[in-house]
Amino acid sequence: MDINETIKSQLQDNPIILYMKGSPQQPQCGFSARTVQALMACGERFAYVNILDNQELREALKVYSNWPTYPQLYINGELVGGCDIVLEMSENGELAEMVKAAAAKSEDTES
Repeated sequence: MDINETIKSQLQDNPIILYMKGSPQQPQCGFSARTVQALMACGERFAYVNILDNQELREALKVYSNWPTYPQLYINGELVGGCDIVLEMSENGELAEMVKAAAAKSEDTES
C-alpha cells in the first residue's frame, strides 16, 4: 500500500481523525495540545496519528491536504483545518455539532 492509499484508508476508517505532533496524552507542540483540548471538550472519541513517527506520512499528508502545517483535523474524510480554525469552531459551537454528527453517523453504520 502506498502512502496515499494509507492516508485514504485512515480517513475512511476513522470519522474523526487528528494528525498531530505527539499523542492526545502527550502532545509535542502547543498547537496540537490546544486542538486536542478542543476536540476532547466535544465528548466524543477520535482517532489520532502521531506524524512525528512517520516522516513519509508527514510529508505526503501536506501534499494530499494542500495544508502545510500540523495539526490537521479531518471529519468524515474532509479536512476541517488546523489549530486556529478548530479553536474558532470550538468557540462558536460548530466543532461540537460537527463532531457529534460524525460520531452519531459512525454509530449508525456500526449497528
